[in-house]
Amino acid sequence: MGQQTIKFSIKQDGTVIEEVTGVVGNDCENLTKVIEEKLGTVVKVQHKPAYYQQQITQEDVSLQHHQD
Repeated sequence: MGQQTIKFSIKQDGTVIEEVTGVVGNDCENLTKVIEEKLGTVVKVQHKPAYYQQQITQEDVSLQHHQD
């Protein structure tokens, strides 16, 4: 898995914008849950295309073919 990044931008009115990159699926919600609880009420959530992707896991598979 690549680097996971959480970027916070704070507007002059105190609004905090949180942007998560390097995460696929709903892992971003797990990553930011505790931080969001500390910040206060979440007003809006906008998912990126990566949210709708499935995480791909690679497995090392060794196949052997026997001829009789």
